[in-house]
Amino acid sequence: MTSFRISRRAAVAGALALALGGAGVALAQAPAFFRIGTGGTAGTYYPIGGLIANAISGQDGKGVPGVVATAVASNGSVANVNAIGGGASESGFTQSDVAYWAYTGTGLFEGRPKVQDLRVIATLYPETVHLVARKDANIKSVADLKGKRVSVDEPGSGTIVDARLILGAYGLTEKDIKAEYLKPGPASERLKDGGLDAYFFVGGYPTGAVSELATSTAIALVPIAGPEADKLLSQYQFFAKDTVPAEVYRGVAETPTISVNAQWVTSAKQPEDLVYRITKALWSPDTRKLLDGGHAKGKQIRPETATTGLGIPLHPGAEKFYREAGVLK
Repeated sequence: MTSFRISRRAAVAGALALALGGAGVALAQAPAFFRIGTGGTAGTYYPIGGLIANAISGQDGKGVPGVVATAVASNGSVANVNAIGGGASESGFTQSDVAYWAYTGTGLFEGRPKVQDLRVIATLYPETVHLVARKDANIKSVADLKGKRVSVDEPGSGTIVDARLILGAYGLTEKDIKAEYLKPGPASERLKDGGLDAYFFVGGYPTGAVSELATSTAIALVPIAGPEADKLLSQYQFFAKDTVPAEVYRGVAETPTISVNAQWVTSAKQPEDLVYRITKALWSPDTRKLLDGGHAKGKQIRPETATTGLGIPLHPGAEKFYREAGVLK
């Protein structure tokens, strides 16, 4: 956390120096603040957001001159989409399913105003559905969650949406479990202390909260597979089959599951040139080094998959870059 704060201050200082570098142009070149709503600090969104924020901030001749980007912890996908729609944030990370529902006014956003200005900067990486259980809880299937103490994440997160869909595919609702509403960090602590049997988490593996838990507590990942999962995949096209390899988490065997895409989204109201320059900085060689070396999931953030599984339109600035780069034809 300390190193991130230091780098963020460096980003601010660098951008301000650029803005004030020429006499008489300080006001004309005032820094543009670009927040990135992420998720809980124990998940994957937060560290990835920190890497990207540092990469695109204009400092040391790198990033986007005049831009100060910051990664902001939040309640996750739904909260980030709402913040963008309400003008409280310039951008944020979200699951592709949540973005689609917000844009179309369906699913979780049924009966609510559509977030029609929502636009994609990039598809980032697959987000794996984790169903983490204490090994001694003897939970072999989602169906075994009946009567168990299970956290489905906080209201406003993308995880809680998918947890409800998965429970439903196996004939369960929140009324069939002893539901709690915790982020992965607190959920891990509760499971470790014996106060929880299992919890849902959607995010790129390995995630810090689960990795840390596995070093002190015998855990298992519950498979999300079989005819119930197949029906879920056919019903919701934003889901895809996925597998968590063996020993990604200590002592945990290879586990079949499902995933959605993590996306970086913004508003159509953000200037085209600004988003073009931010997108260009995202795929620069300097950013590549930060992503590859900064987090295991960073290696999966690739330009060739940046426009896959979108569900909603690209921002015109991002689209311009991808066409120039040959990613889009």
